[in-house]
Amino acid sequence: MHFILDPEYPGAPQASTEGKPKHRRLRGGVVMAAPPASPDRTRLLQICLLLGVLGEIRAEQIRYSVFEEQEEGSVVGNIAKDLGLAPRELVERGVRIVSRGRTQLFALNPRSGSLVTAGRIDREELCDRSPNCVTILEILLEDTVKILRVEVEIIDVNDNPPSFGTEQREIKVAENENPGTRFPLPEAFDPDVGVNCLQGYQLNSNGYFSLDVQSGADGIKYPELVLERALDREEEAVHHLVLTAFDGGDPVRSGTARILIILVDTNDNAPLFTQPKYHVSVRENVPVGTRLLTVKATDPDEGANGDVTYSFRKVRDKISQLFQLNSLSGDITILGDLDYEDSGFYDIDVEAHDGPGLRARSKVLVTVLDENDNAPEVTVTSLTSSVQETSSPGTVIALFNVHDSDSGGNGLVTCSIPDNLPFTLEKTYENYYRLLTHRTLDREEVSEYNITVTATDQGIPPLSTETHISLQVMDINDNPPTFPHASYSAYIPENNPRGASILSMTAQDPDSGDNALITYSLAEDTFQDAPLSSYVSINSNTGILYALRSFDYEQLRDLQLLVTASDSGDPPLSSNVSVSLFVLDQNDNVPEILYPTFPTDGSTGVELAPRSADSGYLVTKVVAVDRDSGQNAWLSYRLLKASEPGLFAVGLHTGEVRTARALLDRDALKQSLVVVVQDHGQPPLSATVTLTVAVANSIPDVLADLGSLKPSADPDDSGLTLYLVVAVAAVSCVFLAFVTVLLALKLRRWHKSRLLHAEGSRLAGVPASHFVGVDGVRAFLQTYSHEVSLTADSRKSHLIFPQPNYADTLISQESCEKSEPLLITQDLLETKGDLNLQVSQSCNRSYHTEI
Repeated sequence: MHFILDPEYPGAPQASTEGKPKHRRLRGGVVMAAPPASPDRTRLLQICLLLGVLGEIRAEQIRYSVFEEQEEGSVVGNIAKDLGLAPRELVERGVRIVSRGRTQLFALNPRSGSLVTAGRIDREELCDRSPNCVTILEILLEDTVKILRVEVEIIDVNDNPPSFGTEQREIKVAENENPGTRFPLPEAFDPDVGVNCLQGYQLNSNGYFSLDVQSGADGIKYPELVLERALDREEEAVHHLVLTAFDGGDPVRSGTARILIILVDTNDNAPLFTQPKYHVSVRENVPVGTRLLTVKATDPDEGANGDVTYSFRKVRDKISQLFQLNSLSGDITILGDLDYEDSGFYDIDVEAHDGPGLRARSKVLVTVLDENDNAPEVTVTSLTSSVQETSSPGTVIALFNVHDSDSGGNGLVTCSIPDNLPFTLEKTYENYYRLLTHRTLDREEVSEYNITVTATDQGIPPLSTETHISLQVMDINDNPPTFPHASYSAYIPENNPRGASILSMTAQDPDSGDNALITYSLAEDTFQDAPLSSYVSINSNTGILYALRSFDYEQLRDLQLLVTASDSGDPPLSSNVSVSLFVLDQNDNVPEILYPTFPTDGSTGVELAPRSADSGYLVTKVVAVDRDSGQNAWLSYRLLKASEPGLFAVGLHTGEVRTARALLDRDALKQSLVVVVQDHGQPPLSATVTLTVAVANSIPDVLADLGSLKPSADPDDSGLTLYLVVAVAAVSCVFLAFVTVLLALKLRRWHKSRLLHAEGSRLAGVPASHFVGVDGVRAFLQTYSHEVSLTADSRKSHLIFPQPNYADTLISQESCEKSEPLLITQDLLETKGDLNLQVSQSCNRSYHTEI
């Protein structure tokens, strides 16, 4: 900031002063009204001129200075010029002073664009004795929502003379006082500061006393009366002195007090305070009449010389209005309401004097503790009443200022708004806040907001102020239809009728009119090479989903759909939801028996159980499946019928057929079992299978057992049997040679088909009328080496089943490339009984034929 002395200012170098007002103008917005000139002030202005020549001092804010006691309307500074505006632009741009509720000291002149005083300013009332008296203004440029800080320094003028608390002070002095004795004199008080405050004292000339002024540690001058020569009460009992206090103002102001020196008899002891300083703290809300503390001074003299009384040594209006001192007891009580915001500290001088007039001085330092007795003040300086719901986040809704007159934590203010509102507060400059939108608003959610701004200080208990701001949200079409669920699941039992209702879906649109009119549709898609529209349809108005065909769980278990809800806005908005349609299984499939399977040639399957089998021997296993699911496919097995009850048992859940006891010789060779397989559906469905079990150790044993049923009538039959055995052995050798050749031919793939055809022709030469297929032993032949004994006479032929090394009872039909039936003569079957056996040949099984 530049300080340039106006040549028109009194005391500065002047070219001419005719017809010009006497004031001082400072560049940078500083204007001071000029009091009468003085040599000291002239030197001060010359220094300012020198500083202006040497350099330029810039500040971040505008600063003015003005002398106190100026007339109302006195110019403080040209605010329009300092803002770079024309005077008329102040009104157009909404430039104004932001008020905090206290009396305004300044105002804006819209014609001249100047900042002027709003009344007569008393610096002593405003700042007491503070060395610097600066008041801060906040000027709002409403069009740009900008705040400028303006500091105005109030410069003291010498408008108060020094004054004593009393016009006359009596000092009683013992006549035997020694020269050099000092007596404290009353002090004068001058509310001005700087050179205008109290500078010194003078005492009228007399022959007994002189004046000595002492400076205390606090910088205050204390006048003392010094006895220059011995007194004689008989010669002169009273001495009249005049004490004058003067300041350094221009012109100099002074005040006087009459001092009466009354000589008394000897009193050689002055009162003495128990403490040189008393420190006390008191809360500002203490009730009137509360005792603050008690000062105590003692005097060892007797009688009237030892009677001590108390009084305030400095008499100031504020002290006398707030505190009261009991002259006899020394109790200091609260006389008026303390206010920390007015003053937080008081320095009280107390005096104790005895009867003759000896005095002692002490200080009472009173610290006023702040109480949280002022709620924050909120001043809204700019406000918007409506906003569109598409407004971007960060839109300014309001600008306001908060202020708390308390101090410390009691004066720290925080602003808040409810958390559930889409707004945020942002602190901008000092205690200014902006209310902003935090996100994009939605009129369909909330069409009007009543925002409560709460300003809370940090006192205990905290005080708060609420300010209500109303905001209207203007509507646009910005909401698509929405489904209440992210996805839907529907269940329909299989075999449903066509046109059955599956599910009802309803979307919601918070808009109104055409924007809330919703239509429903299915997304185009295909399933199993057929469009979805051939499976289901949806009512475009109601959102009800219908089945267009009867579903089969075994063919279709679930169907995924995408439903679209569109409003009738411009442009239309839509949303999708996924629908999962699940077909529920019904018990509409009977169990399917996979094993045992029966030959296609009409023969009966046979399972082998050796006679040496113990209880629990695994004979075979019934394997079944159910195309249904869940409980409908949970299968259980049980023995429905048996030719020999109690001989076999079936596992309830495994389907394993085991011996229930050890086999006996008396047990029949052929056992017939009927096993039923049942699911757990409602109602349950079942299937049955008939098993034929041959009780023998091997296939030859079976044949032997069949031969023993009828004794031989010809003694030469044994010889014939030997021939037959030899013949069978020969045939077996030929068969083994055939298998060896067949394997070699398979290694030579180019000969495979010719050789297989040739061997097939050889086997085809066996007369079909002499053989019948025997089925039901495939599971056992997986790990057995089988012995087959054939004779020309069918009555002597044998099938021998050796002891098995059982591994599994179920063989995949596809695992074998070719199966050949084991043939038994028709005569044997007619002679030995109704036994039909068929042996399936697997790709990894070898046969051994023995005569």
